[in-house]
Amino acid sequence: MSLDFPTAFSRCPLVAILRGVRPDEVEPIGDALVEAGFTLIEVPMNSPDPIDSIERLARRFEGQALVGAGTVLTVEQVEQVRQAGGQLIISPNSDVAVIAATARAGMVSMPGYFTPTEAFAAIQAGASALKLFPAEAATPTVLKAQRAVLPKDLPVLIVGGINPGNMAPWVQGGANGFGLGSALYKPGATAAQVAKRRAPSSPAGRPWRRNANFAYPFMSMVAISPPSSALRSRTDASKLIASDRAMVRPMPVPCRPPGWPLGPRVNGSNIWSS
Repeated sequence: MSLDFPTAFSRCPLVAILRGVRPDEVEPIGDALVEAGFTLIEVPMNSPDPIDSIERLARRFEGQALVGAGTVLTVEQVEQVRQAGGQLIISPNSDVAVIAATARAGMVSMPGYFTPTEAFAAIQAGASALKLFPAEAATPTVLKAQRAVLPKDLPVLIVGGINPGNMAPWVQGGANGFGLGSALYKPGATAAQVAKRRAPSSPAGRPWRRNANFAYPFMSMVAISPPSSALRSRTDASKLIASDRAMVRPMPVPCRPPGWPLGPRVNGSNIWSS
């Protein structure tokens, strides 16, 4: 069964960025990510033999995750990724030729932007989503102002220096998802090490439960709602929303560890228990 971008994004709005990963190690690392609930996996083009890694991941996780390339800078690279079975084209910039080629190929285009001018040029060229990059040089206040004019149903992901401790302000500013790089994977890390990744601390200092996947700790500080009904999970959980004062929004279901109960009710809505 094929997997489209709205479905993948609604399941878990986090892009796993495997910068520096090698083809001979990428499949077990991919296993750890997919088991954890990740549905979007990026292999940057400045990694060792990235096309080989993308081909391996795309073949192994067909129907389970969308796999593609990051740091895509040319139309030729778009074609290389397409031939390898990749479906995601992620760039640090907004090159309209790259975006248009991606759209023509029926692939997901996620260009980087920093200004409204770049954002609207990318949208006009056919971007599927946008990534605000580098996030370290922006602020949630800037994002909030941009979201006031950007299309409501266009996902905006935040990339660059993201970790569990700084997600919440970005979600308040209108972020729909995040790209996780060195906070999730560093070159040389084994699949076992990636699988053990956790947020620095759990709520109230309690340990994560035995069956918790590692996607959830990254989501534990803030739950992200998809930008439109088209990207929402079909379960009741996606409809649960707490007050802005509580700073909690609906969480896509697979980002909740298997078997974890719903948590306390906030203004009549459940939030996930930790």
